Amino acid sequence: MAPTETAAAARPRKRTAPEPPTPAASPPAVPNDEEVIGAIILASRVMVAIAVRTLAGNPDDVTLPQYRTLVVLTFGGPRRLADLAEALNVSPSTATRMCDRLVRKNLVSRTRDELDRREVKLAITALGHKVVSDVIDRRRAEVRDLLGAIPVSLRRQLVSSLTLLATAAGEAPELQWGQGWY
Repeated sequence: MAPTETAAAARPRKRTAPEPPTPAASPPAVPNDEEVIGAIILASRVMVAIAVRTLAGNPDDVTLPQYRTLVVLTFGGPRRLADLAEALNVSPSTATRMCDRLVRKNLVSRTRDELDRREVKLAITALGHKVVSDVIDRRRAEVRDLLGAIPVSLRRQLVSSLTLLATAAGEAPELQWGQGWY
């Protein structure tokens, strides 16, 4: 049986520093769109593999969508179900089912609003905070290991390129999210 892409992504590979380009075979000054798209997709596969591996290490058996929910509640604070569904870009019924599972795992709590008893607020629990913190720590360690294979002289260029990509995608700067990769 052939390994699946997910199984292959779960195995770390030996990391080596990239070979410096040779002067005779230097690439064109401006890469074409297909070259940029290919590089972004390749990098995204690396990041997804890290996400899969670091999430697989949690004893609470949290899925990637459930983890996203925990992150939104951790860094965005308690919120109504409809607001959570909107933040996750899922339907309210999907958010309800996900939160039901997270409540059963004691990672999220539900409380009735004091002013409007029909409103239910969802908040992350201490155990939910621990799950998020543990995953962030494992991700930072994996990224730190990966960074060791990147020459120091290229790191400023890497930071600039990744920041540009994140900004183009509408991602919030890290200052709004706190420390770590989520």
